[in-house]
Amino acid sequence: MAFIGTAGWNVPKAYAGAFPAVGSHLQRYAQRLTAVEINTSFYRPHRLATYKRWAEATPEHFRFAVKVPRMITHELRLGNADAPLQRFLDEIAGLGPKLGPLLLQLPPSLRFDDRTSDPFLRAFRHAHGGSIVCEPRHDSWLAPSVDALLTKLRIARVAADPAPMPGADEPGGWQGLRYYRLHGSPKIYYSAYEQHALDAMADRLAADATRGCESWCIFDNTATFAATGDALSILERWAS
Repeated sequence: MAFIGTAGWNVPKAYAGAFPAVGSHLQRYAQRLTAVEINTSFYRPHRLATYKRWAEATPEHFRFAVKVPRMITHELRLGNADAPLQRFLDEIAGLGPKLGPLLLQLPPSLRFDDRTSDPFLRAFRHAHGGSIVCEPRHDSWLAPSVDALLTKLRIARVAADPAPMPGADEPGGWQGLRYYRLHGSPKIYYSAYEQHALDAMADRLAADATRGCESWCIFDNTATFAATGDALSILERWAS
């Protein structure tokens, strides 16, 4: 199964005709695309009731990926993070069965450290039984030993484009889930993808489905709303 969407659920005017005319932005978005990545959780907490309201506004098949707060990843840098992690997990429980992967995006300066990274990942997995994906941006996280740890803990490593370092454009860690995070190319966050790149991505999703692997394709090139058009293009190719 493939879940296709964007970072955030804005419905740009340029693509308004592709969505239902009635409803909130989220309601309209969720009638066409199958998933969304909540990025606002990275910057500020949301109440349990807010997550519940979002879940209730979407169809049964719809899923939410949620980004782990920056307090955990960028401020505490995975150390002494048990309390904020539990608060976050308590909040997102409002999504119920519509909760998808939790996205752990790490700062480029954060090396894998046996003293902090390893215990955090183990604690994260112990506290949360659902899907977890990790987007590291330091090459120490691509070491075979780290990949083995992620596999053991059933944590998938994000395939990112553009890749922040060699090898980061391919899925890693646990292979039961593939999470493709597409930031725009050649200009990150701005550029729309060319059709050949979208076709190649659709082929990858189809191959994952053939293997029985759940996959996510999230477009984060939202600065000029290119993400919406790219996601719709993939969805149309996927449905054809």
